[in-house]
Amino acid sequence: MKQSRIYISLYIIFPFIFTGFTIFAAIVSYRLTKYSFIRGTDPVQPIFWFIVVISLLAYVSGFLMVRLILKPMEKFIEDTSKFPTISKAKKANEKDWSVDKIQQFTNVFDQVTSVLSRIDARHFFPNIIGESLEMRRLLSLIKKVAPTDSTVLILGESGTGKELVATSIHENSEREDKAFIKLNCAAIPAELLESELFGHEKGAFTGASGRKPGKFDMANEGTLFLAEIGDMPHNLQSKILRVLQEQEFYRVGGSATIKVNVRIIASTNKNLEEMVREGAFREDLFHRLNVFTLHLPPLRDRKEDIPLLVDYLLQNAPKELTISPMALQMLTAFSWPGNIRELKNTIESASVIAENGIIKPTHLPAKITGVFDQNQITAGKNTAKISLDERLKEIEKSIIIEALKKTGGVQVRATELLGINQRSLWHRIKKYDIDVKGIKNYEL
Repeated sequence: MKQSRIYISLYIIFPFIFTGFTIFAAIVSYRLTKYSFIRGTDPVQPIFWFIVVISLLAYVSGFLMVRLILKPMEKFIEDTSKFPTISKAKKANEKDWSVDKIQQFTNVFDQVTSVLSRIDARHFFPNIIGESLEMRRLLSLIKKVAPTDSTVLILGESGTGKELVATSIHENSEREDKAFIKLNCAAIPAELLESELFGHEKGAFTGASGRKPGKFDMANEGTLFLAEIGDMPHNLQSKILRVLQEQEFYRVGGSATIKVNVRIIASTNKNLEEMVREGAFREDLFHRLNVFTLHLPPLRDRKEDIPLLVDYLLQNAPKELTISPMALQMLTAFSWPGNIRELKNTIESASVIAENGIIKPTHLPAKITGVFDQNQITAGKNTAKISLDERLKEIEKSIIIEALKKTGGVQVRATELLGINQRSLWHRIKKYDIDVKGIKNYEL
């Protein structure tokens, strides 16, 4: 006969045990006091020794229970500390690791959580590069919305990767084995856009020699990505709204209703809410599209991702390339109004003229090198012996200082900008010997 097992939460066991000790101590103390009064003796001494005994029992019980919990955790710490990523962090902060067990646990768990979140993102979205807080939040949202059939509106500046996000959503949806059709609403003349969307019948207009299926036809059972929907002519917006509401449409020149099952993903670099207020975009269509909204951060708001993006672009370049520390520092400092697209074009241009496969400051456009004065550039020529890790540490320090300046030295707010927890920020402030008090007096 199979025996049933009862599982009790530690949240119940621990309080129950110590509550039992307390009740037992109170009862025994009461009995001892009563017994001493009956005999006419002083109750203090027996109660004192009883308290000593019960305290020892409580301590031993607490120790054993904590030991029971901590033993597997210690084994986990021991095994995890051997991993290369954790081992590097341990060596970098040797003093912090020697404080106590709780500090060690906290450090390791922070590291493991960070690594696992990155691995998870890389597994599902290998082509979306970024480990900043903004990108982690974005990837988390993409992971949640992708398996659904919800309409998605992607907002972001030009060059932030809206099409890549749309593609990732489709590839991780239930429709991944169906068609993924893309249409740029800004790239097609207004008079041809309706035919592109809905198709046309033979003779619908001059030159319509036969029936032509539209993008909605092609995307049936799959996903239709409407890029730059903010540029869609006002007269077509009502027809798009009908498809979203009824899942049906008419071909140009046709009278038959065509039913479709299409998931819509739309994107724009424009402020649709402002366009609604100005009457340039239908309010009802906006609300239909704005079911689940993703905001793509501009590259200037996630500069910590620039070295990762550069590394990715170099790995996928047609020839073997590296980048000098000073050139990387310049790329990190630039504001990138054209975002990832501009960064990609810059790397591609530099790779053409790079000598010996090394991208140097002289290979970068003047608008990028102009951020640095000539002395910095000259100094950068003498950094051949400085490792990339050391240069990246300098960049990290400058980014932390910049965040602290923006927040007036308020570390809690700085962690939100940087995408790290308070403990990690505190460790970095100590590591780089950053004068937070001096920064608080800094006026941005």
